[in-house]
Amino acid sequence: MLRAGCRAALARRHLSSAPEGLKQTPLDALHRARGGRMVPFAGWSLPVQYGRGHLESHLHTRRHCSLFDVSHMLQTRVYGRDRVRFLESLVVGDIAELRPGQGTLTLLTNERGGIVDDLIVTNTAEDHLYVVSNAGCADKDRAVMEVLQAGLPDDLTKLTFMTSTATTVFGVPGCRVTRCGYTGEDGVEISVPAGRAVELAERLLGCPEVWPAGLAARDSLRLEAGLCLYGNDIDESTTPVEAGLLWTLGKRRRTAMDFPGAAIIMEQVKEKPKRKRVGLTSVGPPLRPPAAILGPEGTPVGTVTSGCPSPSLGKNIAMGYVQAAHSRPGTTLTVEVRKKQHPALVTKMPFVPTHYYMAK
Repeated sequence: MLRAGCRAALARRHLSSAPEGLKQTPLDALHRARGGRMVPFAGWSLPVQYGRGHLESHLHTRRHCSLFDVSHMLQTRVYGRDRVRFLESLVVGDIAELRPGQGTLTLLTNERGGIVDDLIVTNTAEDHLYVVSNAGCADKDRAVMEVLQAGLPDDLTKLTFMTSTATTVFGVPGCRVTRCGYTGEDGVEISVPAGRAVELAERLLGCPEVWPAGLAARDSLRLEAGLCLYGNDIDESTTPVEAGLLWTLGKRRRTAMDFPGAAIIMEQVKEKPKRKRVGLTSVGPPLRPPAAILGPEGTPVGTVTSGCPSPSLGKNIAMGYVQAAHSRPGTTLTVEVRKKQHPALVTKMPFVPTHYYMAK
């Protein structure tokens, strides 16, 4: 997957307004010209899908390559001598341990241990931290990366998962390329100056392998990969322990307990949480939030937070929170859909294997 984002310094740029009062990304006209069906999303006008439809777009991303517009996400540069100490006062990750050019997913927490946001923080080789926050096979991966490699002076084989470099892309200077993948596939996020975003997007879409993709495919792809969507699967009422994101807590940070909500979070680590995020599979009607999850006696034990039919697997997938006693993979539960009960199986995530690029 290739992502195009527009650079911002402590704030989003190019915030022109759409006729309906929604903000537009620099690629708005490109989406419309290519048949994107535009919908409101977090205050922005973004394409939900293109003419080929959601299913074909989803499978093309798994098998080939797609371009997603994530210009609505906030990009921040944090400068200053105490930038690491400042950021560590807000998030749970070990930012001080990041090598130059290395990034990590981390969580911004509140004093109750709830998740305010999930962020990617990169320790750049320059003099700042770069923060991005919200609003399958080797041959295939190699072919996808060749699309971008043709426009880069850098060797992409040296850019591994969650590492980043400032570079020129197809003649556009001032870009930052980060190897990551919200779809579960090997991909990159490209931060590009807003004034040249269309130029770069058109250059990438000029390759027959690359299709534009919208929000619908992005959502079903990330769900297959078992990845959380903020506002659905994580929010200020969920903790990293409940969400199964304990790995984001740095070892040093657990000992120091110097992040917001540390006492509550570390108590849950010790005593185990009362509820856990789980994956679910089922047949029949799709499981959609906020469907009730029922235990063996028919009593409510949890709630679905995300769900859809899986284009890759041909069955329904979902995630949600259930009482810890019912969270073991292989447990049979029931989900209530339109006042009818349907069996669902607690299933280990990701539902579809991920293909992140790790150097050997």
